[in-house]
Amino acid sequence: MKTHRKAYLVFSDGTVFEGYAMGKVGERAGEVVFNTSMSGYQEVLTDPSYRGQIVTMTYTHMGNYGTNPEDVESSRPWVEGFVVKEPCHWPSNWRYSKGGYTLDEYLKHWGIVGIWGVDTRAITRHIRERGAMNAVLSSIDDDLERLYEKARGLEGLEGRDLVKDVTCSRPYHWQEALWKPEGGYRRGARTKYRVVAYDYGIKRNILRNLVEAGCDVTVVPAWMPAEEVLGMNPDGVFLSNGPGDPEPVTYAIENIKKLIGKRPIFGICLGHQLLCIALGGRTYKLKFGHHGGNQPVKDLRTGRVEITSQNHGFSVDADSIRDVAELTHINLNDHTVEGIAHREYPLFSVQYHPEASPGPHDSQYLFRRFTALMEG
Repeated sequence: MKTHRKAYLVFSDGTVFEGYAMGKVGERAGEVVFNTSMSGYQEVLTDPSYRGQIVTMTYTHMGNYGTNPEDVESSRPWVEGFVVKEPCHWPSNWRYSKGGYTLDEYLKHWGIVGIWGVDTRAITRHIRERGAMNAVLSSIDDDLERLYEKARGLEGLEGRDLVKDVTCSRPYHWQEALWKPEGGYRRGARTKYRVVAYDYGIKRNILRNLVEAGCDVTVVPAWMPAEEVLGMNPDGVFLSNGPGDPEPVTYAIENIKKLIGKRPIFGICLGHQLLCIALGGRTYKLKFGHHGGNQPVKDLRTGRVEITSQNHGFSVDADSIRDVAELTHINLNDHTVEGIAHREYPLFSVQYHPEASPGPHDSQYLFRRFTALMEG
């Protein structure tokens, strides 16, 4: 960043934030959300759940430890744009030193449009007051009226199937377990349970946790028929995270209906929402969603409070699911549904991310709960 090229973030309500360009010089549009994580920007960038969204990081400094080939949650970044207060131009970290990029270089490499030098906490307050809304992020156009008109004309996330953009094209086998300081990512040493994981935008650290828990994992596309999944004779079925509104992903919902009662099922985030719809529940859009690594969740069975990593803009209507499922977890900030368990069948799901990456590891026990269901 030798020159300070101007960039603009223009919201659909006319609010403008002026800063400087980072990453690719260009223009992108999407729904603006804020993430409260203090680190883990590379994992955020590569999380497929952010398809269709411009991500604002509330913490003041980003890029301090650079980037590296390991801290990724998919094959490439999926965010529509990236907004930071102040990027670090001279990162320092032993893993970055082994051939990584600075944050600005990383965004350029992947063609992600970014902006820095803006008050990200003012953006956050604006979203909290007015709700998540669309915006245009541009470093090639300084006509604010034109950018405003573009933002006003954008389609929202509701009613759009974004899963089809991020799911894999064919099944594949996953064998990598969790990262260790002494050797990085390693192959899982022991597998006992055959698991088929539906990819609605799956994060790699979910797969690593499944392998760590003793699962032999085959990942399949979001559209794969339930009959083919059952034909693989799995011990359990996993429903992954993913982007956007669950209701238009009708093919996934229909397949889940055919799996209920046939195998133990574990769902996370979008997988949780799809499972609840398949059980007869309803979902709705949150005002500004939950994105970050510090969301308090209460386990209603034990009374234990977990600090969790979250990334979702929709939630399950509690009243719509009570007849068939027990509410097992709630969010202590707004009392939205964070987890359910079926009253009859061996299936459960959570709205938050027990695999973290980034975030705390309070909830990793849920992967062992899944293997316990398969053992039973």
